[in-house]
Amino acid sequence: MSGGRPGPARTTGNPAALSAINLRFDLIAGLTAAAVVLPKAMAYATVAGLPVAVGLYTAFIPMATYAFLGSSRVLSVSTTTTLAILAGTQLGLAVPDGDPAQLITAAVTLTALVGAILLLAAVLRLGFVANFISTPVLTGFKAGIGLVIVFDQAPKLLGVHLAKQGFFRDAFSLATHIPETSLLTLAVAGATFVVLIGMELLRPHSPAPLVAVGASIAASWFFGLPDRGVATVGLIPQGLPSLTLPDLALISQLLPGAFGIALMSFTESIAAGRAFADRSDPLINANRELIATGAANLGGALFGAMPAGGGTSQTAVVRAAGGRSQKASLVTAGAAAATMLLLAPLLGLLPYATLAAVVIVYSAGLIQPAEIRSILKIRRMEFFWAMVACLGVLVFGTLKGIVVAIVVSLIGLASQTASPPVYVIGRKRGADVLRPLSPANPDDETFEGLLILRPEGRIYFVNAQNIADKINALVDQYRPRVVVLDMSRVPDLEYSALQMLIEGEKRTTERGMTLWLAALNPGVLKVVRQSGLAERLGKGRLLFNARSAIERFQKLGEGAGANRR
Repeated sequence: MSGGRPGPARTTGNPAALSAINLRFDLIAGLTAAAVVLPKAMAYATVAGLPVAVGLYTAFIPMATYAFLGSSRVLSVSTTTTLAILAGTQLGLAVPDGDPAQLITAAVTLTALVGAILLLAAVLRLGFVANFISTPVLTGFKAGIGLVIVFDQAPKLLGVHLAKQGFFRDAFSLATHIPETSLLTLAVAGATFVVLIGMELLRPHSPAPLVAVGASIAASWFFGLPDRGVATVGLIPQGLPSLTLPDLALISQLLPGAFGIALMSFTESIAAGRAFADRSDPLINANRELIATGAANLGGALFGAMPAGGGTSQTAVVRAAGGRSQKASLVTAGAAAATMLLLAPLLGLLPYATLAAVVIVYSAGLIQPAEIRSILKIRRMEFFWAMVACLGVLVFGTLKGIVVAIVVSLIGLASQTASPPVYVIGRKRGADVLRPLSPANPDDETFEGLLILRPEGRIYFVNAQNIADKINALVDQYRPRVVVLDMSRVPDLEYSALQMLIEGEKRTTERGMTLWLAALNPGVLKVVRQSGLAERLGKGRLLFNARSAIERFQKLGEGAGANRR
């Protein structure tokens, strides 16, 4: 990532000077990130239906904890748009009456569960789960999340209140309440949009949220906006967060949602960490990330934080400002603590319309039309999966939308592997080159009585029958005396597929043909031997590669006369 970011220090021969320079870069990056992260964290807390102070707590303990344990040098960990809306949905189900004290307890319990799940996943070494949702499906899922957030925050821009009933009903209800708009509230929101968008256009990664929040607080105090009907945050407790324990009675109710939030927390953290890693940085360790984000959430839960994870936009700010290490995150966490200790009374004047505008501006990035168009242009099927994931969020809600996204990813994976190709292999005339027969190479030669077939990909229960059908069709077409299965492109042979191969060998023999296997990798050869198939075939029908099969066939005198296709 370049974009004018300060380069590495060139000091040589003086480790102390180099350390001082890096510390200065981290200090600047940490303070710059704080100007962006803290206002957004407070705004995201309102997305979850929680007091803005919870956002500050989440930018304090989780961020500091990750700084000591994470494998990324610059990943910035607090709450994110996606985690906030997912947490808000789950908390709304657990505390339908919206009681503030119960919401805090439920949030703490939910965050602790997320942390425990991530730590358990680390023990089980489930780091590969970061890739469990395909990129197109994740793109569609986040687009749905973005739309939900925009319509969720829109009433705050207008100064109206809506009872949440689902995306489409909420959109219709919002349209009917537009005549009730508070013009002063809308003006505050409009001014915030101008500041945020204008500063981002003029100088990306600038402290636009801090400027917008500071200006709205000043305007709220100067013009007496609370007395004029503009809703504000209200009283914020001053001081560091106190120890808060989860409610064990809520575990069964919150656990299903915690799994989804843990998955998204880990997925976003890994994606952001990898996206902003320099070539000189150590590789992102997925299982270490599970430990770090798990501990960050579990530690944060004890001090009133909401679910946390690595954020792409805030990490971009750290990197763009020249951050070199997690010392930058410690500086940001320190700024969060200073804000709680010194600025809490001022934050009470902050209008909700400003926070809603901050949420919308920084959530709009979840909707990526260019990426969606690219998916449509390159892979129409993946575009269909992305749209299904998006609609899953809008129709079924955010938490069930995760299930839809996972199911769609699995269906997409199964559909891509359900019907792998089976190629007929020929030899380039005049050269020792074996390749699939193609109309582009009509001069390639085959051998009368010998049919070499090459399946590609893992063969398992989903695709075994399709592969068998393709092989049978080709055998019926060519009617060879010897069928060679070139297994060089088969990394694994699952048990169901192995049984089908054994039955296929028996049927081939009954039809007066002979089956040879060639180029088995060690894993596939092992299961073939353990099944007894290798013993049935004998040494002469297990070949090193397809070339060996051709040589053996010719030596047996059955392949006289290669014919031109």
